[in-house]
Amino acid sequence: MPPPQSLRLLGGRAHRLPCASIAGRRTYAASATQSGTPPPPEGFLPGMGSSRYLRHTKEQALQNPELKGLIKTAETKKLNLFQAVNEALETAMSTDDKAVVFGEDVAFGGVFRCTMGLAEKFGRDRVFNTPLTEQGLVGFAIGMASVGHTPIAEIQFADYVFPAFDQIVNEAAKYRYRSGNQFDVGGLTIRMPSMAVGHGGHYHSQSPEAYFAHTPGLKVVIPRSPTQAKGLLLASIRDKNPVLFMEPKILYRAAVEQVPVDDFELPLGKAEVLKEGKDVTVVAWGSQLYTVEQAVAEAERRHPGISIEVIDLRSILPWDVEAVTKSVNKTGRLLITHEAPVTGGFGAEIAAAIQERCFLRLEAPISRVCGWDAPFPLVFEKFYVPSMIRCVDAIEKLVKF
Repeated sequence: MPPPQSLRLLGGRAHRLPCASIAGRRTYAASATQSGTPPPPEGFLPGMGSSRYLRHTKEQALQNPELKGLIKTAETKKLNLFQAVNEALETAMSTDDKAVVFGEDVAFGGVFRCTMGLAEKFGRDRVFNTPLTEQGLVGFAIGMASVGHTPIAEIQFADYVFPAFDQIVNEAAKYRYRSGNQFDVGGLTIRMPSMAVGHGGHYHSQSPEAYFAHTPGLKVVIPRSPTQAKGLLLASIRDKNPVLFMEPKILYRAAVEQVPVDDFELPLGKAEVLKEGKDVTVVAWGSQLYTVEQAVAEAERRHPGISIEVIDLRSILPWDVEAVTKSVNKTGRLLITHEAPVTGGFGAEIAAAIQERCFLRLEAPISRVCGWDAPFPLVFEKFYVPSMIRCVDAIEKLVKF
């Protein structure tokens, strides 16, 4: 079946969204370089092939302490992030007859191919396309969840979740509370590709997690790797609360690792320490962690003797304040970095909470390296996203304070 050619009307003009070819390669209107060739799959994330945050071998995958007791076999397979999402969706639908997947173009496999093959396996009554109406498809998902189904709705890009904002924050988030726990929409999961991709411009690059973190009754999750995507998505689908699952789109193909084939879940609301250290704590999530990895290596190279702790927050709501507090009480310094604009970004909530808990242990003011307070630019994306150099500079300021 030919790929979808999705059109969205913006300001009275038709803007063509990224589409996937039969070979599975994405094309973007503004993606070509001056030489006429598309940008590399890694975008602005070099070094993914050697990242220590990915489990490149079967042995590394099976040594994950969080998987102890959760996997029955020692079998793994090499997956990128979109394939891991696809496998999680297939597992969820195979183990729950009430699970359904729907959204814009999902029956064709989706813009990023996350739902490939699902319609053929489970039928068009469980995997189907919706009209281009985010408010409508989320409202429909809330209705399904309220009567006991497990709807897994896809917003084609996180940038387009805002028409559904009222449905999410005023209906889904409050459904259990306003009924006195008689009814709920706990089976609801809303997936959406988010964050920068290297050439997405201001309508295909945003990170809206902070908007929803202000809303009690929701959970917000952002994975960094294929294993995390599979385990956290399965946990999100099976959690008894509505969950927003934001997938860093640049990692769909760039992040590749060995993933256990078994059905497993990773804990929501629990951060993971990716690297232990004693002098500085760095907190990030999603694709920004790979920028942090390079920044930490460079800072430790420039300043022999210092060691930097890196924490993947994973869950934005609820977030693991205990893990971050424990780390900062040890290091005395905290850097928070995320792609979303700095003002009102979730880093501000982390900074406030840690200042309250660790004030007497801080050796320097808490630092944030984030996106600028401006619409996400296209040609200036390299200057907008919090780069490795900006993170290194912030670490040096913390150490020298």
